[in-house]
Amino acid sequence: MPLPPILSVTGRAVHVPGDDLDTDRIIPARFMKCVTFDGLGQYMFYDVRFDENGNPKPHPLNDPRFTAASILISGNNFGCGSSREHAPQSIYRAGFRGIIAGGFAEIFFGNSITLGMPCVTAEKADRDRLVAAIETDPNLPVTIDVVHRRIHFGTDSVPCGLRDTARTGLIEGRWDALGDLLDGLPEVERLAATLPYLGPV
Repeated sequence: MPLPPILSVTGRAVHVPGDDLDTDRIIPARFMKCVTFDGLGQYMFYDVRFDENGNPKPHPLNDPRFTAASILISGNNFGCGSSREHAPQSIYRAGFRGIIAGGFAEIFFGNSITLGMPCVTAEKADRDRLVAAIETDPNLPVTIDVVHRRIHFGTDSVPCGLRDTARTGLIEGRWDALGDLLDGLPEVERLAATLPYLGPV
């Protein structure tokens, strides 16, 4: 059964600068001792947001102006490092629904799309325009237009990149591969019924 299509994502945005922000920085390993992903959002970027006593450090994600942000803007090679699924899960559980960056690590990108969280690329000059706009007005709505591959903010817009397979999956509501597997279950059961070695002993 197809999932809800994701044609666009709109929300406030926050800029978390830096290239090569790896998965260990996104979610430190000590917070991965969990049975479910629930609650991981509070640990997103924990070591750069809080000191050893849990006191907030100066960081964009701790800035009251951006506490309602649901779109994250960053640099090149976002989500590199290990393949831990907890990294995109922590971002999603923290309330983010889209990421704009210069580029993404392959596994991080795939895990994010499986959550229905578009990860789009944009040129640095265009990201700089977007960042300048939200710094001027933190309440400015930002829209990731999945269909037309554009980012809209205020009266401005810039192009963004999103690979065809991910775009199609989001638009058609097939962004979670598990859904496709479950859709094929009746066919699997029909085939299994014809195989003598799967029948009753």
